[in-house]
Amino acid sequence: MLYLIGLILFVTLFYLLFVTFYPNFGANISKERKQLYRQSTQFNDGIFHNKTMHQFSHANVIGKLKIAYKFYFKKSPKCTPQHNLPIKKLDPVEVENYQGPSRLFWYGHSAFLLQIDGKNILLDPMLAKVAAPHKWLGSNRYHIELPLEIEDLPPINAVIFSHDHYDHLDYKSVRRLKDKTEHFFVPLGVGAHLEAWGITKEKITELDWWQTITYKGLELICTPAQHFSGRKVTNNMETLWCSWSIISPKERIFFSGDGGYTDQFKEIGNKFGPFDLALMECGQYDEMWRNVHMVPEESIQAGVDVQAKQLLPMHWATFRLALHSWTDPIERAKKKAEELNLPIITPMIGEEVIIGDTKKHYSQWWKSVE
Repeated sequence: MLYLIGLILFVTLFYLLFVTFYPNFGANISKERKQLYRQSTQFNDGIFHNKTMHQFSHANVIGKLKIAYKFYFKKSPKCTPQHNLPIKKLDPVEVENYQGPSRLFWYGHSAFLLQIDGKNILLDPMLAKVAAPHKWLGSNRYHIELPLEIEDLPPINAVIFSHDHYDHLDYKSVRRLKDKTEHFFVPLGVGAHLEAWGITKEKITELDWWQTITYKGLELICTPAQHFSGRKVTNNMETLWCSWSIISPKERIFFSGDGGYTDQFKEIGNKFGPFDLALMECGQYDEMWRNVHMVPEESIQAGVDVQAKQLLPMHWATFRLALHSWTDPIERAKKKAEELNLPIITPMIGEEVIIGDTKKHYSQWWKSVE
């Protein structure tokens, strides 16, 4: 019994020291910040809430343990590709000097380099090798290289984050982007992490759902999502999560972030659509957490709801964060898109996507690496 008590105390102490001093975990949200967030209709009882659902089972400790058991001990075929995924490398000089039509490059998962209206924008630039607080706690991404390393990127006008989960907000990526980025746009609370990692307050703008800001001629709208947040066992829902609508004088782009299927997509489409391109979450799903991550058929329906002219499935082909096969998201999404007559584009990681180009053909590149 004494040995057991000693072990429990040791593990507890190790955890407390680990989350307190290891910077990857980010900041604690202070009482002063929470006082400010009381003005948000999403904030109540010290945490943020979804519009149409209450707290969900896997956001608590027991729910997380159930998921961890299923993830680590249940085998599933073809969860990861047998070989590193192919990518297209970019020319840093061409990217920095680009003056053509608006375009973007997928970095895998939910990360994009967007060049729009002469601006360089990064969306959820999680560019590290492992989507976890420590490399021992996760598996490596499916592709070793990036289309363009952070140090080779041109000056970045804005970095936009959707929420604070490890597969979207990464400490090392932020630190490497800190000095080459003009401004960071985040939902309420996420700025606390950036400040803890050395970003000055003047370079951070926090927005609530439906708030809009104009930055260098671009309209950035923090739009709703049905998800959750947290980087530690003890701080769930203390920062907000969102999707983003990005509007230039010529294009409209929707970036879903993470979330379950909800009628909020129709609301966003009616207010800000039609969108020339929707970057829509499509991967890392399971029936256990379907209310906060769409299955592919719902992702395509969400694209219809936001009135997208084209849809690019994201949140797949980079990290193993669920139990489905790694190609299941794209195969199911393509099938449903054909049924609903929604054009779907499937670029390789690093392949150029011209916004509004309806003629370019994209290969089924994943079939060669199954």
